[in-house]
Amino acid sequence: MSARYELFRSNQNAHYYFRLKAGNGEIILQSEGYLNKDGAENGVESVRQHSPMDRCYDRKTSTAGQPYFVLKALNGQTIGKSQMYSSTYARDTGIESVKANGPSAPLVDLT
Repeated sequence: MSARYELFRSNQNAHYYFRLKAGNGEIILQSEGYLNKDGAENGVESVRQHSPMDRCYDRKTSTAGQPYFVLKALNGQTIGKSQMYSSTYARDTGIESVKANGPSAPLVDLT
């Protein structure tokens, strides 16, 4: 399986979301909820545009001490965030995966 975006709708709140999955099927970036499908599709385009730029990644650590990252647009708006990682090395590997796959991964509509 190659990397891909998946667009889906939550059964709980009816919001639209997207996630970027690596070739191994692991989710490497998850969006916030969008009220409409167009918003989620625009979010994917924003990841495609911003994911190659290192300055768009905020490397963070949770209150539990787990590293993660947030991808932000140049205007500072959050586009998506990662899972929690076991180490900063694993987090940085996740960032490199988003940089490599984000610009060109196809979008699969699951709605």
